[in-house]
Amino acid sequence: MNIFYFVCGFLLVTLVDSVSNVSTTPAQTAEAPTTIHPVTTLTPEQECAARNSSCEECLKLAKCLYCKSNGQCTPYPVGKVLPPSSVCKLDHARWGVCWLNFEALIISMGVIEFIDLYFMNFEALIISMGVIGGLIIMVVTVCICCCCCCKDNKKKYAKEDEKWERKKADRKEKANERKAERRAKTDEIRRKYGLMKDDNPYERFENA
Repeated sequence: MNIFYFVCGFLLVTLVDSVSNVSTTPAQTAEAPTTIHPVTTLTPEQECAARNSSCEECLKLAKCLYCKSNGQCTPYPVGKVLPPSSVCKLDHARWGVCWLNFEALIISMGVIEFIDLYFMNFEALIISMGVIGGLIIMVVTVCICCCCCCKDNKKKYAKEDEKWERKKADRKEKANERKAERRAKTDEIRRKYGLMKDDNPYERFENA
């Protein structure tokens, strides 16, 4: 019985403790709804006009043009290469940098383009001269090789001709020797059989 009362008391204490914890937990506060404000997009005129304080401040935006004569920061005219005089004169217009006016900028860009084209043409000229020089050297080399080959062939032909003439002379000399030997043998046979006439007819009278 005592154990039963003990268990009931323990359960009662646990229930009271859990109820007190729920009552002391602060209620969650609902978040207030956020209001979405529309984002306003500034026009280029407004963006440039907001930078009229100085040339440096104006030219931080690449689409802005600063006119030094009236100190106005205006958008660069879209669709035009050069700003018209109604917007700002070229000698007072600044774009990109403040220390260089538009006229000097155009001149410097023209000079840079001219130098670029000049060096490009100069490089092409050097390449073409190198190609032509290489072709000339190759042609001269081929001509020299042909001359050397012709000279060697002439020497070769001359040696062959000389060798042929020498062989021809040797054959002629041998033929003459064989002819002389045959004549000598024939004369000897004629002399042996008395068929050969005496060369000196007066020798017979002296012997008689």
